[in-house]
Order: sequence, then structure tokens, then C-alpha cells
Amino acid sequence: MDDGVNNGGGLKGGFVFAALAVFAAAVLSFAAVWMGGLNQDEGWYLYAANLVAEGKMLYRDFFYTQGPLMPIVYSAFTAVWKGFGILGARVFTLSLGCAGVVLACALAARLAPRGRKAAAALTVALLLGSNLYHLYYIAIPKTYALASLFVVVGFFFLSFLPARAGGGSWARTLAFGTGAGLSLALAAGTRISLGILLCTAGTWLLVSRRWRELAAFCVGGFGGLALVYGPFLLDADAFAGLVAAQRYHAARGGFDPVWTVGSVSRLVRWYLPVFVILGMGVAFAASGRVGGGENDESAAPCAAAPLLLVSFAAVFLVQMLAPFPYEDYQVPVMGIVAAFAAAKFARGDAGTQTLRMVLVLGLAWASTFGSPLLERWTTNGQDRFWSLKKSAFELKQLRDVARRIEALDPGGCEIFTQDLYLAVETGRRVPAGLEMGPFSMLSDERWRELLSSAPCEIAAFSGYAFAIDPPKCDERPVERQIEYWEALKRNYELVDREEAFGQNATTLLVLRRKASAGKGTPQ
Repeated sequence: MDDGVNNGGGLKGGFVFAALAVFAAAVLSFAAVWMGGLNQDEGWYLYAANLVAEGKMLYRDFFYTQGPLMPIVYSAFTAVWKGFGILGARVFTLSLGCAGVVLACALAARLAPRGRKAAAALTVALLLGSNLYHLYYIAIPKTYALASLFVVVGFFFLSFLPARAGGGSWARTLAFGTGAGLSLALAAGTRISLGILLCTAGTWLLVSRRWRELAAFCVGGFGGLALVYGPFLLDADAFAGLVAAQRYHAARGGFDPVWTVGSVSRLVRWYLPVFVILGMGVAFAASGRVGGGENDESAAPCAAAPLLLVSFAAVFLVQMLAPFPYEDYQVPVMGIVAAFAAAKFARGDAGTQTLRMVLVLGLAWASTFGSPLLERWTTNGQDRFWSLKKSAFELKQLRDVARRIEALDPGGCEIFTQDLYLAVETGRRVPAGLEMGPFSMLSDERWRELLSSAPCEIAAFSGYAFAIDPPKCDERPVERQIEYWEALKRNYELVDREEAFGQNATTLLVLRRKASAGKGTPQ
């Protein structure tokens, strides 16, 4: 870290900042993994990976709504959560997400001029590695960690392309151009909405008339898309399922401006240090308050820097078009935003680098210390004057319930539930059609058939049971929910109860099949 650490009045004490960044990342990663609240999506993503590992085909053999790559990649690592449950899956996912953070640091260093590279990398390390929200969402088994890794790899490769059209060797152009296209195609294979990044990067190369780079990029991009989606396009049933998955997303419909504005507001809150540093960096550049090195050859990769911000804006707008655009949808592209912000911020006056790093450290740590997540993970809200403290972190609670279910049904291999993180934690299968937990689309006839046949020895239903009516995801009519509960009670008896369980703290009922179960007829 001699570059910019003690360099002519530049950043001093770089190793101290690096140590603080690593310390914070380690502590907050532990908090995100162990204390972080449960999310229903964790279960059905991991369950999909289990099915792929068993030889099932996405979209054809079971319903799935995202790009196919995450279950395919995760299918090679199912032994991790079969041995260690959701905890193991979170540690594995975090390792992917942290690799993305490290590469975002490297990307910032690529974009910064000589003498500022260490400062830029450390800025990203603090902005992301000390952000509890970011660490949580790259720790839970959703698509964000893998997608963010592919996104930052793609732009990292782009930063190695020659700054001018026709510059550099053919081999260099082919390697990095193809790698960039392939990486962004893999990102689109993980989250379909990230496909817009292929468009922004390709357009940038086209407008700048960098024909060799564009050709290599297209080879990697189209090749990657063919590799990921080709098998599903060639199989008629799988293709029909893939189309149905997109109709599922579209069917939710509607637009709630209050929700959309709130989503943007929350995004800014969760990533406030990133946006503050971004604003300051842009202000430095606009005012011309930058140090030496701007004409240095090492600054050439910064020709690609604006593409990062344009790409983020493109993904942001695409996500905002969703009927209910959750702010965590932006997590996969926050690495490139942080890299752009850090590279710009590091270009300020050389003599103030240490003071600016203190500012970044203070912003990052203050934001995380004041994060609402800490309260959310330790309490279940408030009852008038009194805080309702959790008796245990949600992950520990899940593990405790799983142990009790195993004691009720030793060696069992099935469970009738919509809480798929419970199915994963207990290592059990769910009846066909419930692969997406509360978001599974079962007809009324199929629900009544399942409930009357009592397919599993143990059933476990929380407040999510029968409540969501996909694909619109409205609440199912209460009368219908009551009918389903009555049908369930005819074949199952209550054996255990867990209050304030899982995502949003609903009551979990654990039931055992009655000896007379399965003799009823659909109602």
C-alpha cells in the first residue's frame, strides 16, 4: 500500500484505515449472518438449488421467477446448507458478496490516478464493508451477492480496455472485452433486470466507435446469454415456464407512487455515506479542485468512469418500473456506484487525503451505528410504552424449531409448509407445487386436494400460510383462508407453537398428522 499511503503529503496512516475497515467488516459481517432477520426468499432460492442438484430443470419441473444462474451455481454447494443449514448458506453467500466488495475496491483503484489508488480502494472498503445493510443483503441467500460479483467483474474488465479506439493489442482487447461481456451476461442470468447493463456498456462502446472492443464484448455477451438461457429456450416446456415467470412479475401490476418514493428514500438512507461521497467527488471534479496526476497515463482508465454512473442510473430506472420497487433491488449495482464515488472523491487536494479518509470513516460508522436494522433484529416493535425484545435472534429461533421438529419426526424427509427456510433447515422436501413458499401458485382445487390428503407427517404453518394470493400477491379472501385452516385442522393436530417466528414475527404452528388423516374428500 505504498501507493498514496505516505506519498508527498497524501494519505497517511493507510494501514490504520485498512485495519479499521477489515475490523468493521468482520464484526458487521458476523452481525449480518447471525443476527440478521430471516427472509422468506432465502428458503425458496436454496430449495431451488436443491432441486437442480437432484437433476430437476428450472421452469419445466418446478416454478421459479428469477434468472436461472443462482440455483445452478448454488446446486454445486448444497452440502453446505444440508450440513449447516441457513447459517452455512449465509456464510457461503457472504463469501461471494465480499469477493464483489474486494473487486469494487480494485475497480476504484483502477479508476483513480497514481497517488490516489490506495485512498480510493480504502474508501470503497469503508463505504461497503462498514455498511450493515449492504453486508446483510449480500449475506442472505438471494441473488444479490452473486449478481453484484458478476456486475463488478464486468466493469473491472472494461476498465482494462484501451482508453482510445484502436489502442492496445488484439489479445488484450479480446480477453477483457469478451470477459466483460460474459460477466455482464452472467449478471443478467442471475437477475434478469440486470440485462440493461449489457445495453449500456455496448452502447458506450458503439458511440465511442471502439469497434474491436465492441466485437469482443458482443462475443462474450451473446455467448454468455446463450450459455445461460439457451437450454431453457430449446426445451419447449422450460421456455413456457420461463415466459410464465415473466407474466408472474407483470401480473402484480399497478403503481403506487407513495411506495416508489419511499423506496428511493430508504435507498438513500441505507447508502447515505455513498451518496454523500459521490456528491463531494462530483463537486471536486466540477470545481477543478483536484490534485496532480490528472494527465498521468495511469488515469487513462477513468475514460470508462462515467459509464458506471450511467449504468447504475439505467438499472435504477428499470427497477423503479416494477409495481413495488423494493430498495434492495439496487444492491447488485451499489458496488459500481461506490467505486465511481471513491475514484472521484480521491481526486481531491492531495494534502487533505487523510482528513477525507477520516470523514469517510466517520460517515460510514455513524451511519451503521444508527442503522434501524440493529433495532429491528433485536426487537419486535413496541407495545405502547414497552419494547418487545426478541427472545432469540431469528436464525437461532429457526434452528431451535428445526431441532424440535426433528425430535417429533426423527429421520423424516418431508414437511408440509410454506416457510421454505424451515424446510431447508430441517433438510426436508415440501409437496410439489410449494417450491416458492408463500409465492407458490396453487389453484384452489390443488390446495383443497393437498389439505384433504395430508401429504406429510409434520406440517408447519406461520402467518404466511394461505395469506398471499399469487401472482398479484394480494391477500387471499379471509373466508377462503378460514376454509383452508379448517381443512388443515381436520387432518392435523397441534403439537408445538412458536410465537413471533421468522420474517415479520408471526405465530408458527407445528402440527402432526392424525391417525385418521387422508380419509376426507376435497371440500
